[in-house]
Amino acid sequence: MTKSELIEAVMTRANITKKNAELVVNTIFEGMVEAMRKNERIEIRGFGNFTMKNYGAYEGRNPKTGEKVHVPAKRMPFFKVGKDLKERVNKS
Repeated sequence: MTKSELIEAVMTRANITKKNAELVVNTIFEGMVEAMRKNERIEIRGFGNFTMKNYGAYEGRNPKTGEKVHVPAKRMPFFKVGKDLKERVNKS
């Protein structure tokens, strides 16, 4: 599902205009990004949770040349699926 398809689904289910559905979806995503920037955990019961993982700097290699490359430290979002979602997806 793409963001556009999600907006369409919200619009249809909530019986609101496309503009309002887009505002709802964008507000949720912006709130999630802001929470992750603050290193806060996002928990959506029955769905899963998002946390930030910190990765230290390391020396990597360019696969084409084999040359050593410094890879800086970074933070990456990590999603852990919730039990309820896992069960619902695997339901026959």
